[in-house]
Amino acid sequence: MLRAALAAAADADPRDVPVGAVVFDAQGRELARAANAREALGDPTAHAEVLALRKAAAVHGDGWRLEGATLAVTLEPCTMCAGALVLARVEKVIFGAWEPKTGAVGSLWDVVRDRRLNHRPQVRAGILESECVALLDTFFRNQR
Repeated sequence: MLRAALAAAADADPRDVPVGAVVFDAQGRELARAANAREALGDPTAHAEVLALRKAAAVHGDGWRLEGATLAVTLEPCTMCAGALVLARVEKVIFGAWEPKTGAVGSLWDVVRDRRLNHRPQVRAGILESECVALLDTFFRNQR
């Protein structure tokens, strides 16, 4: 699943941080994929996770609940994205690289495991971490 997210990240506009997200249904079938498009779209909410969740919700379930779904993403989701996947009722989130500055799935915050929320997805972190980190390192090295 993370390999699919890495492939999605490769589709990011050259101005956007190469983050890819893919949503799979309970049987492991791909529902939707997206890359970060904040710069390309001029939209602060155009993170890969949000775009993929929107697309998946359009083809799955009752239009917004993604029960049984897994979200695979190359970088630990931020607070906005973590909140969106909780609200969408995603069952599992797996990610590659940790994001100590803005991560909300265990690094800076842990939105998805907050016991005050009515939904808490399962989390697997650090999957293909070195490949996900390398993609980001290359992007930022080229920005300097």
